[in-house]
Amino acid sequence: MADSLNTITVNGVTYNYDEYMASQNATKKDVNADYISKDTFLKLLVTQMQYQDPLDPMDNGEYLSQLAQFSALEQMTEVADKMENVHTLVENLDTSVLVGQLTSMIGQTVQWATIDSEGKTTLHEGTAKSVSISDGAPSLMVETEVKDADGNISKAVTKVDISTLTRIGEGDLPE
Repeated sequence: MADSLNTITVNGVTYNYDEYMASQNATKKDVNADYISKDTFLKLLVTQMQYQDPLDPMDNGEYLSQLAQFSALEQMTEVADKMENVHTLVENLDTSVLVGQLTSMIGQTVQWATIDSEGKTTLHEGTAKSVSISDGAPSLMVETEVKDADGNISKAVTKVDISTLTRIGEGDLPE
């Protein structure tokens, strides 16, 4: 019964596993025939054991092979989950270190560049007032002086992406 490992029984009808998964893939676009979840694998194994021929039972070697595959699948899933946790931890650590570095800039004069729709680069300067984190990305809140049409000066706070910073500390803006 070596071929019984490549079959699946649904509603009392036995199908070739590859053909069955191909037909399921055609009806469900989100099913990947190359991927079987651990739950699906376990269901297939239990179904095979339920419907095996009592006069010609599954070979112990085949059964042990499937259990080993299931065990390996479970271990790989656990490793993938733990790697995701490590990745999240490293990202959080990177963000924490960056926020720590940015907080040391509070009170400092910073310079940043913007590019307008015509491709012209403009340099801006202001005083870093605080650190902001939006969608996991840290940025600086910078206070600048703004002149209106009458020449009056007022203060404005601008959110500055750290990737646009060009200088930290006092200095003259280039013309």
